[in-house]
Amino acid sequence: MSDKTQERDVYAAIADPTRRQLIRLLADAEELPLHELTSQFQMGRTAVSKHLAILKDADLVIARRVGRETRYRLNAKPLQEIQDWVSYYEDFWKERMAKLNLLLEEEK
Repeated sequence: MSDKTQERDVYAAIADPTRRQLIRLLADAEELPLHELTSQFQMGRTAVSKHLAILKDADLVIARRVGRETRYRLNAKPLQEIQDWVSYYEDFWKERMAKLNLLLEEEK
């Protein structure tokens, strides 16, 4: 898989609010079984499993079998790509706000 495809997968994976909530739940816990994740949503196990599969394909989630149960944990490393992309725009807006503040000060 190329880096560009990986980026698209990460961005697509976090585009859905349910998947972002799954990421949040996994970030707050070391590891959670599917039934605990499912209990946090008003959807069935199959739907939650499909969302987890998308996160897993984007390498954001790691699944581990323990007996008959699958446990999930967050792999936050791919989120660094998102952070790097967003940080450019954070700097962009800081610069724009600084210029606006200077302009407002000049008008006083």
